[in-house]
Amino acid sequence: MADADYVPSRAAPQAGGGTVSYDVPSTGTTVDGALLLGLITAFVLVAAAMMWSGSLAAFWNLPSILIVLLGTMAVTTVSFSIGEAFGVVPLIFRTIFPPQRDGRRACERAMSLAEIGRRAGVLALDAILPQLENEPFLQRAVAMAVDGANPDQIEEVLHTEIEATTERMTRSANVLRRAAEVAPAMGLIGTLVGLIQMLSTLNDPNSIGPAMAVALLTTFYGAVMAYMIFAPVAAKVDRNAADERLIQQIYMVCATSIARQENPRQLETMLNTVLPPSQRLTSYT
Repeated sequence: MADADYVPSRAAPQAGGGTVSYDVPSTGTTVDGALLLGLITAFVLVAAAMMWSGSLAAFWNLPSILIVLLGTMAVTTVSFSIGEAFGVVPLIFRTIFPPQRDGRRACERAMSLAEIGRRAGVLALDAILPQLENEPFLQRAVAMAVDGANPDQIEEVLHTEIEATTERMTRSANVLRRAAEVAPAMGLIGTLVGLIQMLSTLNDPNSIGPAMAVALLTTFYGAVMAYMIFAPVAAKVDRNAADERLIQQIYMVCATSIARQENPRQLETMLNTVLPPSQRLTSYT
């Protein structure tokens, strides 16, 4: 659904305790086109160069792959816990297929909730909480406002959760960055192993060329893994963490505004400060 077409659907609050309905769009997953396009293009270019220069089979060596791949995993795990290291695998899939996150969409959703809370009362939002199950952070934030929590307490609790979420995602990105540092080193180690094996067979000149090629393959594998996979994905995780932090901050401001029973106009003014000029809300301006 395009952002320009997105309009949160809600029924007008009814006087006398009528039911208030709020239709929350499904927050499913999407495909990170930039990440996939970049990775596929890079690998296609490298594969094309390999084919034009000879045969793809010449670039395949299982022992070299095992040294770089398993060695990188083992050394990276030393710097982190096993759970953090192996938790990167599902993280990579979540990075390629991230949840739908959009700042303007989050602001529109926040404004809709604030308007209902203003017109029908904060307690009217209690009936809407089940419809927010796709946004657990927002659901908890609004629930605190409905329960009558102090606005400062809401802000403190949600701010702590935001920091914890950001820290978890940053730690995962650090695992990938560490792997990007280790992979070229493991490639160099594999190259040294290959060179030593080559020097031990100098009495056979015909074996020097192939042995040298195999020795260099580990450096090639290490560079590919580091600079075409680990480093770009780590940067994307950092970006996703920043986007998630922004969305959660929007929801935190929404919940505290509802708890303070502020005019939605004030909330719109605050939310517009985090949106680019072309995406700012104009309900009250």
